[in-house]
Amino acid sequence: MPRLSRYTLGVKIDNLFLEILEITLIAKYTKHNEKLSFLQEISRKLDNLKFFVTLLKEAQGLDASKYGQLAPKLVNSGKMLGKWIQNLQQQTPAN
Repeated sequence: MPRLSRYTLGVKIDNLFLEILEITLIAKYTKHNEKLSFLQEISRKLDNLKFFVTLLKEAQGLDASKYGQLAPKLVNSGKMLGKWIQNLQQQTPAN
């Protein structure tokens, strides 16, 4: 990764990964009725992460093969998170 990208986009991406992990851990142990807000925050951060990873690839800070390995994992994580949110919304009665 070029030096400029490493200290700008790279740091942003690292921070987003860590924030997602932290919030996921919190959501795992949160009461059922409070969990949805954490999951929605994870979803927003995951969307940001996907954006910044794509931006890094477009800026040639990430080669195509590494992007090809990472992008499907991010998409799969998003699908799993979406199903978790959907399942939680179906279980939670509407107010």
